[in-house]
Order: sequence, then structure tokens, then C-alpha cells
Amino acid sequence: MNGSRIVAIGHYQPARVLTNDDLAAMVDTSDEWIRSRVGIRTRRIAGPDEPVDELAAHAAAKALAAAGLTPDEIDLVLVATSTAIDRSPNTAARVAARLGIPGPAALDVNVVCAGFTHALATADHTLRAGAATRALVIGADKMSDVTDWTDRSTCVLVGDGAGAAVVTACPPGAEPGIGPVLWGSVPEMGHAVRIEGTPPRFAQEGQSVYRWATTRLPAIARQACEKAGVAPEELAGVVLHQANLRIIEPLAQKLGAVHAVVARDVTESGNTSAASIPLAFSKLLEQGALRSGDPVLLFGFGGNLSYAGQVVRCP
Repeated sequence: MNGSRIVAIGHYQPARVLTNDDLAAMVDTSDEWIRSRVGIRTRRIAGPDEPVDELAAHAAAKALAAAGLTPDEIDLVLVATSTAIDRSPNTAARVAARLGIPGPAALDVNVVCAGFTHALATADHTLRAGAATRALVIGADKMSDVTDWTDRSTCVLVGDGAGAAVVTACPPGAEPGIGPVLWGSVPEMGHAVRIEGTPPRFAQEGQSVYRWATTRLPAIARQACEKAGVAPEELAGVVLHQANLRIIEPLAQKLGAVHAVVARDVTESGNTSAASIPLAFSKLLEQGALRSGDPVLLFGFGGNLSYAGQVVRCP
């Protein structure tokens, strides 16, 4: 019951870079139009031979190496994704098979853009209950698989990638490194972000999402800080779901995290759904923008309209 902590994190992105100029050759758009509306310059796109479980496994392998752990030391694999093509085996089982993890509990978590923070909370609760000791928590999405590349309102947004965290139970007497989660949803607005149909296609009501995110979410994010006993001005970092720069910047400002580094990975990675938070968090750590022990707010929001956030300590 001592809580849990993140001991390592890693990320992975495909090699192919798709620029705004590339998109302008595909649909009626321009670099200026995209930057002014969503702040995105580039995004990474996986190839047809790179399934979402492969993206997830690459990120997880990096996190495991950084933690100094071997696959046989992991007993729980959670993958947040909404772009798995197959229903079974699930993505978590396929990741475990790729990495050679013997006999873990393997679960997929589909909360779209808020998936990683939901999965992280689930891992924390599981470790607190003693049902696991070491977990791999992964956010991975291949949004290019569910995108209509003739629809300029959505195709300019998306990217592919994965991020992963190794989460372990805290030793006796140690302070928890993952704060209490604040989560919820607005089911009556679930239609505002969708991946539906055959074949499945991503669609959203952009103005509705923008208004909801910029008006409702700042107060909810502050409540996540309160649950952790950390004031917004004490945060060293803020990693929001990387949906749109015009959502990220106002939300961070209204939160009042005046001293925090704010992740803006959306500019180079696009919206990678469940991958966006661990991907952006991993990059900030890799760049040295955050230090071990720093308090960071992770806050996911989007599909269903669901949200989940918690304050974590950097590994």
C-alpha cells in the first residue's frame, strides 16, 4: 500500500516525416493554414509493415533498458491504444510476446487521447493493491491507419508513435511518485471525437472540443494538483495531451503553472492520441528540461470526452 513510481520512460517514432508542404500536395491546405490553426509543423507516419504493437514494443524496450530491468521482471503490461486493428490477441499480449515477457497480466485500455493517464492510474492502483510489482505502461497509436487522407480538417492533425513507462511499487517508507488520479468524462459529448465505421475513421467536432477543453479543463487540472498536494506554481513541468497548440497554451496559462516547462511536442509530432503524453514527457527528460524528482502534471483529455490527470515525480 506504499504507492508506486515511474522509474524509467522511453519513446519511439517512425522514421518517415510528413511535413505541412507534403500535405499541401495531397489536400487543399498550406503550411500557414496548419500552423495558424493547430501549431503543427511535422508529424511521423508509420509504414504499412509497422503495426501499432511494434511501435509500442520499441518504446517499451527503451524504457526497460533505461530502468535496468529484464523482461522477466515485468508482471503487468498495460497498453493504451484506440487504433488496434485486431480484437484478439490484444496489443498488450502482442507487445509481451515481442519483448519475451513471460506470463504477465496483459490488458489494453481504450480511452483514446486520455488513455495513457488512465492506464498509469490503473497500474498505480494495481501495484498499491499488491496484484503486481512491476508494470509496463504504454501509450501507442497509429492514427494514420484511421485517417481519411482526403479530409483536410483531420489529416493535418495526426501522427504515429509510442511512449512507455516502467512503474514499480515503492519500497516501504518511500514517498509515492504517482499522485492520486482525477478522472471522469462527459458521455453526452462523446460524439465530439470519434473513430467509427468500417473501415474505422477519425472524425471530430473541432469547435466543440476546443470550447470544452479551454473552458472546463483548467479547473479540473487544478483539482488534480490539489489531490496531489502540489500547487500549480510548484510544478516543474506540464505535459498535456498534445492535441493542438491553441488548446495547450491557454490551458497551461489558466492552470497557473507559472514556473513549469510546458510540453509542445505537438509542433513536431502532431496528435498521436494515447502516445502523446509519454512521448512528450520522454522527450523533455531526454533533453534535460526536467530533473529527477521534479513534480510534473500529466493530463490527458479527448475521446469520449474523457479526462484523467495526476502529478508524478520524474524518474
